[in-house]
Amino acid sequence: MSFINIGFGNLVNADRIISVIKADSAPSKRLVQTARENGELVDATQGRKTKSIIVTDSSRIILSGLTTETLLARVDSYPEVEESE
Repeated sequence: MSFINIGFGNLVNADRIISVIKADSAPSKRLVQTARENGELVDATQGRKTKSIIVTDSSRIILSGLTTETLLARVDSYPEVEESE
């Protein structure tokens, strides 16, 4: 299990991330609103502007103050660990 820093000391399990999307489009804003209404939203921006949205395999939506490019670089920097049988 590997964690990535999504900003301001907040960590997310990298294995659970399905996608990272920009927060400035209308569909992504609707996604956030729906998650908020369903209690599936985690705001990790610490009061700053939301720059990216992380979608997890457990239907959680996580808001981050970091750009999608920064998060991609952090995910790519973690080595993949192969599970032994």
